[in-house]
Amino acid sequence: MKQIARIISTYTADVSGVCSALYELGGMVVMHDPSGCNSTYNTHDEPRWYDMDSLIFISGLAEIDAIMGNDEKLIDDVVTAAGQLSPAFIGLARTPVPMLNGTDFDAIASVITKRTGIPAFYFPTSGTHSYVAGAGMALEKIADYYAKGPEKGEKAHSSGVNLLGVTPLDFSVNSTVDSMKDFLKDNGFELISCFAMGSSLADLEKAGQAGVNLVVSSVGLPAARVLREKFGTPYVVGTPVGPFAKVIAEDMKQAAETGENIFSCRKRPVAEEAEIAVIGEAVTSASLAAAISMSRDRTVKVICPLEADHMLFVQGDEQAAYEDEQENLLKNMPAIIADPMYRPICPEDAAFYELPHEAFSGRIFRRKIPDLVKILDY
Repeated sequence: MKQIARIISTYTADVSGVCSALYELGGMVVMHDPSGCNSTYNTHDEPRWYDMDSLIFISGLAEIDAIMGNDEKLIDDVVTAAGQLSPAFIGLARTPVPMLNGTDFDAIASVITKRTGIPAFYFPTSGTHSYVAGAGMALEKIADYYAKGPEKGEKAHSSGVNLLGVTPLDFSVNSTVDSMKDFLKDNGFELISCFAMGSSLADLEKAGQAGVNLVVSSVGLPAARVLREKFGTPYVVGTPVGPFAKVIAEDMKQAAETGENIFSCRKRPVAEEAEIAVIGEAVTSASLAAAISMSRDRTVKVICPLEADHMLFVQGDEQAAYEDEQENLLKNMPAIIADPMYRPICPEDAAFYELPHEAFSGRIFRRKIPDLVKILDY
């Protein structure tokens, strides 16, 4: 049956994606919901919850307020909290109940901005899409509203780079982000900002100074397109996994020189009769597939269960959102790389290689999540 997960888990929802993308930027994010979305987020989707403070709130939407459309309660609560906490910005994330009620968030955000003097943004999440959509729209908004180019008379740094699409939902809280930064340094690039782990909002404001942007997950693609439109900055799409990092480094230098966007993750063999299937987010999975093809001389296909741009795929890849589709695609695969929670729908005789994904199995296998940049060294 379509849209039914009877065996495997589901991916982190778009509401949590917004919170994850904005977590470290000094803003205040409010989920307009009775309660459930917040508890799911802080217990399963956010590994930084107990180690790093952030202003993430739930509105506590009551049934009578939802029925009667009592938006003033939400506005008053947000204005009061903002007055006490002075956030850099306010993000309003929609959940299923206000989506069904048709709550006018654009108007609410406008009123909050007027009363507080703090920028308030509305993210049209629904709880029915994945974190890719939510985190993508959050970073897109930050890039659009805050990113600035070089000062008058200055030029962009040709070696400057923004890492786009970095959240713990794809890269956890292990050494992967540090390894990506080391990759840039080792290849003569200077990190301008990281959207959005390990960088402040002030860092992200300098994003327009970069000579090229590196999109390391689908989450970063909307922001890359905004920065391209605002500043003409070219972008390269791919995660620096193992030997594939050399391809990305060369593509980044080429993009900075020519101004052309390059989808590095497409630089891999077509895999109609693949020996291995990788299940997961499109950019990281495609980059891993490319690295395996280079280092192991094996044909690899990507099965993506999430939202993704068609430009991220090559012939033989599949986009399959539903469990029955995924199970059918996997039934004849000799080897599979996926989160351990996919194992029950994989053939018993297939070789199964565990690659835990924070956005799919949460904290259950967190200690087993490898450094994605160095994964082929494991």
